[in-house]
Amino acid sequence: MHHRKLFFLTSFTLAFFLFCTFFANAQSTQTTKERKGIPLNEKEQRKFDYYFYEGINSKVQGKYDEAFDYLQHCYSIDSTNANVLTELGTFYNVLEEKSKALDFLKKAVKYDPKNYYYNMMLAGLSKESGNNQDAIAIYRFLLKEYPSKLELYMQLSQAYSDSGELQKAIEVLNELEKISGVSETTALTKFQLYSMLNQKEKAFTEIENIIAQNPEDPRYIVLLGDLYLQDNQPDKAIYYYNRAKAIDPDYPNLILSMVNYYEKTGNEGAAEEELRKAIMGTEIDVDTKVQLLTRYIDILRQNKRDMQLVNSLFETLFDQYPHNTRLNLIYGNVLLLQEKKEEAMKQFEIYTKANPSDPVGYEQMLRIVLPDSIDRVIEITTEAIKYIPEAPQFYFYLGGAKYQQKKYKEALEVFEEGLKSAKIENPLLKSDFYGQIGDLNYFLGNKEAAFENYEKALKLNPQNLPVLNNYSYYLSLEGKDLDKAEQMSSITVKTEPTNPTYLDTYGWVLFKQGAYTTAKIYIENAVKYSEEEPSAEIFEHYGDVLYVTGEPEKALEQWKKAKELGSDSKTLDEKIRTGKYIEAR
Repeated sequence: MHHRKLFFLTSFTLAFFLFCTFFANAQSTQTTKERKGIPLNEKEQRKFDYYFYEGINSKVQGKYDEAFDYLQHCYSIDSTNANVLTELGTFYNVLEEKSKALDFLKKAVKYDPKNYYYNMMLAGLSKESGNNQDAIAIYRFLLKEYPSKLELYMQLSQAYSDSGELQKAIEVLNELEKISGVSETTALTKFQLYSMLNQKEKAFTEIENIIAQNPEDPRYIVLLGDLYLQDNQPDKAIYYYNRAKAIDPDYPNLILSMVNYYEKTGNEGAAEEELRKAIMGTEIDVDTKVQLLTRYIDILRQNKRDMQLVNSLFETLFDQYPHNTRLNLIYGNVLLLQEKKEEAMKQFEIYTKANPSDPVGYEQMLRIVLPDSIDRVIEITTEAIKYIPEAPQFYFYLGGAKYQQKKYKEALEVFEEGLKSAKIENPLLKSDFYGQIGDLNYFLGNKEAAFENYEKALKLNPQNLPVLNNYSYYLSLEGKDLDKAEQMSSITVKTEPTNPTYLDTYGWVLFKQGAYTTAKIYIENAVKYSEEEPSAEIFEHYGDVLYVTGEPEKALEQWKKAKELGSDSKTLDEKIRTGKYIEAR
């Protein structure tokens, strides 16, 4: 009795389900048939109660198919029960069947019209579906029924704003302020609304009202300065920044705002000095200093200034915070920008030693050693896997390194372990894992296993070009499923028409099909686009197609080029010796 799979319920959705169920049960236990004068008989009531509570229990356990089935049974017994209608409406919402979800929630509200949570769910879904006027009507009704629930004012204001009724949105917030007073949330919202109406004076007045209520709080004063700066009114901005400075000159947001002010007014030297002074001082916490330092680095990069200007600041911070290894991580990245790889590596090593379960340190070290030092790649990824066995990227790097060493069996074991132990949530990445396993199985002579894994890869990502290419090429070598190989390979050349590897594969598949003239065109293009990195295999194929199209002398030239490029193929040696095309064995 499984109608569909509901795999995609998030923990948030589940929590919301449970929340709504709890309150629904607390507020509405009587079935609607009883209200209509058609009470359930004892047997029906027992069945209904059994299915309902089993449904809720299944949902709690994550058995969503079962829950859905049980609730459908409830609905067949009593189609007017608001609890059941709400539950089914929520299920349909998760299934992205919005129309059905709305219908069920509307029915729930019809049979339990004053239930706060049912109405809120219906209003939220109405807004989501673009029915803002319906949502407005619900919020206005709820405000009459539940005037103490202040969140309704914000929801109603937002609904008016979404429908373009900005003045009404402001009026609702004004009503809220009469009850609860001026708050940062309401003031900022009104600021935005007045700004959208191009009523700037009223907009800025809203923030001034907050300042009036909190005259010694630099947050709002700086905020107003920021808003004036955004509005290209630097004179008013600096007025408020100076007011804030008189209250708390070391307020972190003020420092950042002053830096923004100096940048915007073209005084980069003052911006830099402000940052340096703050970082060198002792009044500000380390997190804020890191934020400021990051900003300083951005300024230097944007203005193409010497990055070494920050090195002394890092030394100061290391003295101030000797145990804060996050500084080592940031400094390592700065040293990389300065192309000081060895020094950067030392910083990343310090960070990783102190934080062995954080993948970032290992990833930065890999940036330095790739692609030159395969031994170091193996060393780093092995250590990373020891502490973070759920991280798939390290299996990928390690498997790739083993492959480069031609240790195919070991590489295969790494990728298989990655599939088993790592958390690979991205289907594209999982497809790549299967693709690598397919390649390695083929190299090891496990051809059927190779093709099985290619199929798994393409099921997850039908557009995985390397898999499409390799799968089609190896099928052509085996002389199997050539039509399928041609179809797969054609996708790669259509997607990347200048990729020499893909062109060669497609040409070779056509060659194996006997379409020699067309094959020649594609392999010639493969030769053309491989000039920067010539391939022995492509030149050998080019010689083969030239031979069968009646150009044996030219064929011999291409075979010799393939040999010069390092091919150790015995079949190629025989072609050169005899001057004839020979089928690979």
